[in-house]
Amino acid sequence: MEIAIEICFWLGIFIIFYSYLGYGILLFVLVKLKRAFSSAHKEVDADFLPNITHVIAAYNEEDFIREKIANSLNLDYPKDKLKVIIVTDGSSDRTMDIIKEYPEVEHHHEDKRSGKIAAVNRMIPYLKTDITVFSDANTLLNQDALRNLGRHFANSKVGLVAGEKRVLSKDKDGAAASGEGFYWKYESKLKKWDSELHSVVGAAGELFAIRTELFHPVDTNIVIEDFYISLSLAMEGYKVVYEPDAYAMESGSASVKEELKRKIRIAAGGIQAVVKLKGLLNIFKYGVLSFQYISHRVLRWTLAPLCLILVLLANIYLAYLQIPLYQLILVCQIAFYAFSIIGWLLQNNNLKLKIFFIPYYFSMMNYAVFRGFFRYMKGSQSAVWEKAKRAA
Repeated sequence: MEIAIEICFWLGIFIIFYSYLGYGILLFVLVKLKRAFSSAHKEVDADFLPNITHVIAAYNEEDFIREKIANSLNLDYPKDKLKVIIVTDGSSDRTMDIIKEYPEVEHHHEDKRSGKIAAVNRMIPYLKTDITVFSDANTLLNQDALRNLGRHFANSKVGLVAGEKRVLSKDKDGAAASGEGFYWKYESKLKKWDSELHSVVGAAGELFAIRTELFHPVDTNIVIEDFYISLSLAMEGYKVVYEPDAYAMESGSASVKEELKRKIRIAAGGIQAVVKLKGLLNIFKYGVLSFQYISHRVLRWTLAPLCLILVLLANIYLAYLQIPLYQLILVCQIAFYAFSIIGWLLQNNNLKLKIFFIPYYFSMMNYAVFRGFFRYMKGSQSAVWEKAKRAA
């Protein structure tokens, strides 16, 4: 029995390490090897400027919508090649009245609130340009974002270009903003390497561009539609690339409670995506894409959180047998979770020292996966959800 528990312990350690750090290390090595053995990198055509429709879905954004519109209209892109559409549904504040002050912006509204993807689906008949760019209403884009996204479509094999999400942080931030900022910096690096190796494994809805002819109505029950759309195109054989020089900036979540609400929704959507994209688990059919998908996403939404519990319980048993190695590892585990608890106690304090916030954010993310799994099983996660409040 002891041997079986040791095997489970080390297997669990491997899955946890590989899911969060090991895959990143392996990905880095594979990208380096690809650079060494492949031909010279082909530059994208910086002069390629396709016609673009910029679609922004907004719900109760009266505090930010003016800034978003100003940002969208002042991006560095030829005005005769750019159309801006804002779609609203169910807004109960002054968002619609503010949008009407800008005749340069095309506005579509529906009183009934059906959710973001339902609102975006309504826009399909109005999308006449070659490329459609989606960005969130609470984000600001860098000046060259549209140019940097659009240039990739000079390659007819490119179906979607994922921009980068940047979480703005200050020296003194609470646990939510600090943890989210650190997480997205790491995620952005993985996305860059994923793209260079083969394909981005899921675009962030904050900013992505798609070849309009490839955008079709999405089931309104899909929770994380950006992830589903990008992976579906990759499965069809289109290139899904990453462009770090096109980025959407937003502040971190206002509190851990708000960030947890967002993470639970994403986790429920992740489980849903694993079920709906189950064909992508066939590595014999999709090869490298399946390898990336399983390594980067599936393990984090399934086995890794379970292994955290398995490893802790197995470690307690093995340490009880007076085995020094397992006693030392248990001390390290206890220290990590103690840091998480301290981070929880200090979660709303704006501190320069972030050492407690990262363990807490990691623990919170994995707790959210369990909550998301049960929410998915109950069928209680709606695609229409209460958005998380962002920090000022």
